[in-house]
Amino acid sequence: MIQTLIRLAVCTALVSGLSACAGLTRLQSVATPNELYALTPKSTFSSNLPRLTQQIVVEEPTATAAVSTDQIAVQPTALRVQYLPVARWVDRAPLIVQSLLIESFENSNRVPAVGSSGIGLRADYYIATDIREFQAVVPADVGPDAPLQIQVRLNIKLIDAREDRIIGSRSFEEFYPSLSDNPNDVATAFDEALGSVMKDAVEWSIRSIHTHATEREEREARARRPAPRPSPLSESGTDASEQTPVQDDG
Repeated sequence: MIQTLIRLAVCTALVSGLSACAGLTRLQSVATPNELYALTPKSTFSSNLPRLTQQIVVEEPTATAAVSTDQIAVQPTALRVQYLPVARWVDRAPLIVQSLLIESFENSNRVPAVGSSGIGLRADYYIATDIREFQAVVPADVGPDAPLQIQVRLNIKLIDAREDRIIGSRSFEEFYPSLSDNPNDVATAFDEALGSVMKDAVEWSIRSIHTHATEREEREARARRPAPRPSPLSESGTDASEQTPVQDDG
């Protein structure tokens, strides 16, 4: 009987110890911090960019649920979406892209004021962005050791705030290879791809807004000009200076 109780006590202690170890493992797994990654704005642009006098509001980009997250998406196939383990963005991808676009417009030194709609800025033009692609992809028809390709594609729409209409729409896309599937290399490749896309998008936006605003100002200036006064010839059909005086025979 005593031996049976001892065996039961030993088994209970072992089970309790294993349960405690399992619980500790889960706690350590949950407590393991994620590696957080940030991306950088673009700071170099063409020197011949025109200077704007209009204010710009960059709206929060739209994106699919697979991208609208702080997880770093990887597509092993066209129909599957996975995420890098223990690695995340510092914020949701759309908010990161919005913030970096605002900073990139500021860094161009060609826009007097740019911000988000949340700060109450009176917009002359809105930048509406749709994030079409923002993930690492496994290239098709390559070996298993092929590097990941980072794909970034943004669709940019320019909206005239005064007339509430789209004045331009264009997509910008970039592929950039990652050196490995290490999160550091993947984040670096994302930074290069997004930076290239933002540079092209910001320059195109500034040029398009400048062209549209200039053409509108010219139309409005022509409309304000007074109509030319009709000449005497147009009123009487005969130029008064060419009329022959009638002689008085009396």
